[in-house]
Amino acid sequence: MPTYDYVCDGCGHAFELFQSMTDNAKKTCPKCKKPKLRRLIGAGGAIMFKGSGFYKTDYRSESYKKGAAADSGTGKADGGSGKKSDAGGSTGGSAAKD
Repeated sequence: MPTYDYVCDGCGHAFELFQSMTDNAKKTCPKCKKPKLRRLIGAGGAIMFKGSGFYKTDYRSESYKKGAAADSGTGKADGGSGKKSDAGGSTGGSAAKD
């Protein structure tokens, strides 16, 4: 739900109101009780993405994750079993194939 800015043309009282997008604009000032309230048009707020699926690492393939883990040296390239695996695209590893 967005936050709207309101100002009263009667008394000059300005405030923010958290309300649903489907709610009608308020008309009466809470301070002076005159029907001179108007909603201001603002720049809008930032979009907030909540939950999983919004970060660049959320949809990476398993082969990418294994290669990244091998490059960083965390040892978690194979899911933590202690075995080394070939990520098939790792360029910065220290193990050379003979």
